[in-house]
Amino acid sequence: MVAQVTLTPNEGKRLIAEAVATLPELQQALKNGKVLFKGGTTVSALTEKLLGIPLRISGRISARGALTSVESDLRNPHTLLVDRGVPKNVDQEILSAVRSLGPGDIAIVGANALDRFGHTAMMAGTIGGGAPGEGWTSLMTEGATVWILAGWDKLIPTTIEEAVAASGRKKTSIALGMSVGLMPLFGKVFTETEAFGILGKVKATVIGKGGILGGEGAIVYALEGEEEEVLRLFHLVEQLKGAGVSGTKDSLKECTGPNPRCATHEACVYGKRDTIRRKK
Repeated sequence: MVAQVTLTPNEGKRLIAEAVATLPELQQALKNGKVLFKGGTTVSALTEKLLGIPLRISGRISARGALTSVESDLRNPHTLLVDRGVPKNVDQEILSAVRSLGPGDIAIVGANALDRFGHTAMMAGTIGGGAPGEGWTSLMTEGATVWILAGWDKLIPTTIEEAVAASGRKKTSIALGMSVGLMPLFGKVFTETEAFGILGKVKATVIGKGGILGGEGAIVYALEGEEEEVLRLFHLVEQLKGAGVSGTKDSLKECTGPNPRCATHEACVYGKRDTIRRKK
């Protein structure tokens, strides 16, 4: 049997969360080891599913550009560590949290770019991506498993290598929102395609992208498999329809003009740099 389903980016994030939450290695690490969750809307969808804890969202891409939040309750975690079942906000101790991870532990992060080879990268609007960025680069040395949750809406037509070369905070003269650089990520990537495969014995194929009237960025999938499996996933998709943005509600409010965060950003047309910065 073949069914066609359409998921918006927000619905796709919830699907990925539904799937990853079922994985035995994650359940084992949550119970007997450590799992580090780095804030982002896809990862927040997962922590909301697993723990009922939304994450604080910092940087984001909106219709206005690459922006950050301005009114966030810092008591809510951007980076959350679950140590043998006990969740803890580690925003003020990210490096030590990363260094505490080892084999059998899992670190989970989202991505802003995914290329056709399965390579990923995360945007950084501050030097080194701030403390979270510094922590994630250190993570690669500690032997923990890294999972990268990235929907197909993050697919770029170039390679990650080309995108990294084209980006750069200080090489950019003017930007809608903060200018960004890209930090390559390394780990196992989970898209909606993998999610469908985890949740059922089906083959999921992307057959179209785009949309209007609230369906901007939507993706159409063909699901092929035994009737019972296909229908079960079809009904799951129906339950996900209308899913909103993940994350704490206050952190979704984005900056609108000059504010204290401008000092750490480059080239933003909405902030103090309202003219093109000429390069010598």
